[in-house]
Amino acid sequence: MLFTHADALKQIDELLADCEGTTSRARYPDCSDIEEGKRVEIVTRVQAALTRLAPRGSSYITSLEQLIAKYPALDSSHMYFRQLPGLLRALRADYAAGYLRIISEMIHADLFGDFLEMADHLIEEGYKDPAAVLAGGVLEEHLRKLCDKHGITTAPSGHPKKAEAMNTELAAVPAYSKLDQKNVTAWLDLRNKAAHGKYGEYTTEQVRLLVQSIRDFLTRTPA
Repeated sequence: MLFTHADALKQIDELLADCEGTTSRARYPDCSDIEEGKRVEIVTRVQAALTRLAPRGSSYITSLEQLIAKYPALDSSHMYFRQLPGLLRALRADYAAGYLRIISEMIHADLFGDFLEMADHLIEEGYKDPAAVLAGGVLEEHLRKLCDKHGITTAPSGHPKKAEAMNTELAAVPAYSKLDQKNVTAWLDLRNKAAHGKYGEYTTEQVRLLVQSIRDFLTRTPA
C-alpha cells in the first residue's frame, strides 16, 4: 500500500492529540505528576514516530539524538515531554507544507541510488554491459513504482506489463513529459541491447550517460 503525506500527518496528529490530552490532565507542563508508565508510553511512541518519519540526517533526528544523549534513561520521561511534542509539531508543519518527501519515496531513492552507484563502479572497472543492464533494471522498477503511485496496474491478468507500455501510460497521466517519455524509450532500448548481447551497438560513454540520466530522472520524478 502506498504511504502518503496524508498517512504521515494522520500518524502525527494522533500522537499530538495523545500528548495534548495528557498535558491537559497534568498540573505541571512537563507532566511529571502523570503516571510514569503513561509518560514512558507516549515518549516511546513519539521517539519512534520521529525516527520513522523524519529524514535521516535532518535537524529532527539530530535534536532527538541530542535529547536522548542528555537524558538517556526513560525515567527522565518528564524532561522529554518538554521538547518532543514541539519536534513533532515542527515535523508536521513541514509535511503539511510539502517540504518533505514521503518515506516510501526516500526509501526508493536510497535503494535505487545504491544500485546506480554500483553501475558507476562497474563502468569504471570496464564492465559497461552489466552496468547498462543494472541501470536499466533500476529504471524499469522505478516505472513500476510510478505506476503504483498513479494507480496504473502493472500486472493485468497476472502478467507483468512491459516497461515501454508502462512508459506510455505514465506519460499519458501525465506522470512526466513527452520528452521524458522519449528519453525513457531510448534508455530502455540501450538496456535491451545490453541484455541481448548486442554489446557493439553502444559505447562506454553512452552507458555512463545512461546512468547519469536515469539518476536525474529518478530525482525529478520520485516514486
